[in-house]
Amino acid sequence: MKEVTASMAGTVINVLVAAGDQVAAGQDVIVLESMKMEVPIVSEHEGSVSQVKVNVGDFVNEGDVILVLE
Repeated sequence: MKEVTASMAGTVINVLVAAGDQVAAGQDVIVLESMKMEVPIVSEHEGSVSQVKVNVGDFVNEGDVILVLE
C-alpha cells in the first residue's frame, strides 16, 4: 500500500481520480488551491486507487494523506 500526500496546505478544488482507477507515476491526481494558485498534486507511485481520502472543498495540510494506492 502506497500513500500520496499533500505537498502543501490548501483547499481541494478538483479530484482527478476515483477508487479503482489506475494511476501512473507522475500523473496529476488532485488539484489544490493555495493563495489563489492552482497546484496539481502528482502521484510518485503507480498503482490502483484503493481510497480517496479527500473531497472537493476539503482543506488539507502539508503531509496529509490524500490518496491510497494498492
